[in-house]
This record gives sequence, C-alpha cells and structure tokens, in this order.
Amino acid sequence: MSVISRNNVVQHGPPDGQPMVLAHGFGCDQNMWRYVWPAFADRYRIVLFDHVGAGGADPGAWDPQRYASLDGYADDVLEICRELELRDAVFVGHSVSAMIGALAAAAEPERFARLVLIGPSPRYVDDDGYVGGFSREDIEGLLESLESNYLGWSSAMAPVIMGNPDRPELADELTNSFCRADPRIAAQFARVTFLSDNRDDLARVRTPSLVLQCSSDAIAPEAVGEYVHRELPDSRFVRLQATGHCPNLSAPEETIAAMQAFLDS
Repeated sequence: MSVISRNNVVQHGPPDGQPMVLAHGFGCDQNMWRYVWPAFADRYRIVLFDHVGAGGADPGAWDPQRYASLDGYADDVLEICRELELRDAVFVGHSVSAMIGALAAAAEPERFARLVLIGPSPRYVDDDGYVGGFSREDIEGLLESLESNYLGWSSAMAPVIMGNPDRPELADELTNSFCRADPRIAAQFARVTFLSDNRDDLARVRTPSLVLQCSSDAIAPEAVGEYVHRELPDSRFVRLQATGHCPNLSAPEETIAAMQAFLDS
C-alpha cells in the first residue's frame, strides 16, 4: 500500500510552490480545512491528508502497536513528506496534530520551515506546577464514557469542544465527523491523545512556530498555550478572539489572517 493511498493524500495549488501540510485533529478529517486552505493555494503546494482511522484513510492500515503513541502518527507525517519529497514545508496542525507536527519537526527538522500550532496541548492532565485543564479523574471518566457509548459521547462532547453555542450547526458538524470514525480506532486515539505527555519534546523543536490560542477553549485553555509558547525555543503567541477549540471552522478568516501575518514576517 502506498503512503498516498494509506493517508488519502490530496494536493492543490502549484506543484513547485512551498509545501503547506495541514493535519486535522481527533475525530476529524481533512474536510475540516476546507475554509482555510483555499486562501493559500495560489502560492503554496497544499497537502491534505487523513490520519489512519479517519476520513478516507485506509482503515486496514491501522495497527494498535504503531499507533500506541503519537510517534506513530508523526512517522506517518514524515513518510508523507519523504514520498512527496517535501522540504521547507509549513506544517499546520490542529489540536493533537499540533504535537504530532512538533514531534515530526524535532525528528527531521530539515523538512519544515514553519509550524502553525492551533490549540496545542503537550499534556491534558494537570501536574505539579502545570495546568493542563483536566484532572486524571476527569480524563479517565471521559475515556470510559467514550469507550462504553461512543455515539452518545460524540453527541455530548462535540458542543463542548466546538464552543459557539449560538451556532449549533458547528457542533452538529463535529458530531457527525466523530460518528463517521471507527469507534475502536477512535477509542485508542483518544486514549493516546489525552494521556500523552510531550512537554519534554517542546525543547527539541527548533522550527519557528506560531501558537494560535482560542479564547474560552475548554480543551486547551490559555495557560496551556502560554506554556507551549514559553517552552518552544522560537515561537510567537497569538490569542484569537475566536472561541472554542476549532477556529478553522468557527473563525476561518481570523485564523487565515494570523497565519498569513506569521508566514509573511
């Protein structure tokens, strides 16, 4: 199986343009970038893909051992970069994919010129001197609910993740996206995501980075974004007016403007 087929890689824009790789978050797929990537397609080689277990990726490629940590997903990103011979790419990662991109950039820095990290969190569980936003009991309860009733969990959690209660159509879209995922794969991906601790990996990332922090984000609160900004050796922090955890859907214009300002600097 080719990497292109495995991850349902789709490209837009000029083939000789600087690559821009966009990676979706948990329970989503590349369709979540549909309001963002067209703004860059005139000068960037846009590379969209689905994580294994999501969207149009090959579900038969899922391996519980390979994807027992975020490193397996970072390896997929690097394999896509090698297959397409990408260098000096802009990597745009939403939510858990922000850390996946950070791991990939730390492993093969020559592949990446810039990182755009939207709602990043290196650790969701609170620790001594560190605010992740959740207690261990919170996360275990969340995972237990997901594993016992995935569809019910999706309906309950999507509005919390999306925010913007005055725009219920956004939560509906996220719910539907969650429900299209394979529950078995989603359960392990959730466990890997919410129990990961990549704080020590941030210092290994030398790529210039933009940390985009949403207001009133229930999943990655502002203290987390500020922590990521402090620990990355070369980063810029931008607090968006957008609320919730998915500004690529809820506030694409503001997200695009922040990205463009960073990339043009």
